[in-house]
Amino acid sequence: MLKIMQLLYKICAATDWAGAQAAGAFTGAAIDQADGFIHLSTIYQGRETAVRHFAGGKDLVLVAFARELLCGFQWESTRGGDLFPHVYGVIPVRAARWVRPLPLKGGVHVFPGEIP
Repeated sequence: MLKIMQLLYKICAATDWAGAQAAGAFTGAAIDQADGFIHLSTIYQGRETAVRHFAGGKDLVLVAFARELLCGFQWESTRGGDLFPHVYGVIPVRAARWVRPLPLKGGVHVFPGEIP
């Protein structure tokens, strides 16, 4: 049986991810720590998350995490009743499948695979 890996995404400052790599685990950005959980998004929620919470943000990365490697994971209802992935706890760096820069072009973040 073929198992398909579900990826969940985190937009964060490149410096936050560098700190996670040095520590071996991502403990979240300041907003995550204040809220008590790490905010993640599906690929479909990523663009709105970037616009709503990271507009104009520079030196950001998009980290793709393997869902099956996330402990303390829950789907929770947020704005408009949409379900968002949250992690209660830390995320081991080994759960990251890839990390890509999230550059700005004309004030809009360019996601991996998009033509800038």
